[in-house]
Amino acid sequence: MLEIARYEAERRLKGTVALAVGLGILSLFFIAFFPSFAEIDMDSYMEAFPPAAQEAFGIASLDTIEGFLAVEIYNFVWLLLLGLYVAYVAAGTIAEDVERDRMDMLLSLPVSRTRVLTEKFAALFVPIGVLNVVVPIAVYAGVLAIGESVDPVDLVMVHLLSIPYLLACAAIGLVLSTVVDRADVAKRIAIAAVFVLFLIDSISASTEGLEWVGNVSPTAYYDPTAVLVESSYDLTGAAVLLAATVALVIVSQYQFRRSDIGT
Repeated sequence: MLEIARYEAERRLKGTVALAVGLGILSLFFIAFFPSFAEIDMDSYMEAFPPAAQEAFGIASLDTIEGFLAVEIYNFVWLLLLGLYVAYVAAGTIAEDVERDRMDMLLSLPVSRTRVLTEKFAALFVPIGVLNVVVPIAVYAGVLAIGESVDPVDLVMVHLLSIPYLLACAAIGLVLSTVVDRADVAKRIAIAAVFVLFLIDSISASTEGLEWVGNVSPTAYYDPTAVLVESSYDLTGAAVLLAATVALVIVSQYQFRRSDIGT
């Protein structure tokens, strides 16, 4: 059982470790700059940003280590860049095998299309899980190294609550992987889709009367700033993201079962 998931997980492990180390080093690089920010009037600096930009990057407070981490690492790297990355990777899970004629061989084995798709998606837990273990350790160590402190519970929660968000982004890519046969096209559309959803949430949240529009975006249900600065954990939002992930995986299964790939 789970042979496909194990194979895909092992195939992604080396790249995942490299990415985790890279993001850990990048986090340390950002954190090393925080002491220099203490000498700047950050309130005036923040006021220079338009409301949409403040909403997009969760700019609430840059004169505390929690607010700094939320802006520089979690709203930019974790929320935006990592969301784009997992959507990109997921968009190639099915489309790449179809495009390169590997799917025909795989489906010639006694496995169902539903199992193939589900296990390939399950393998994405490896990069998501590894990143959410390695990076918080680097962040916590970096914060202590510059003589600051951050609530370890909040740090753990900002990563735990990111898992449903990243899974939802991956599920968007998975749907596109079953709809678009060309992997490169599916990946580009996945990146565009997640980025557009990010912009929709950011712009609508700062536009009176249009706040509800942002509810279509996964970013509406995961707020790193609220977790780190206010110790506010949106468990309902996490449940919504998990439900959306399940729904999108089911849609992907349906689309994959009915698609014609020459088998």
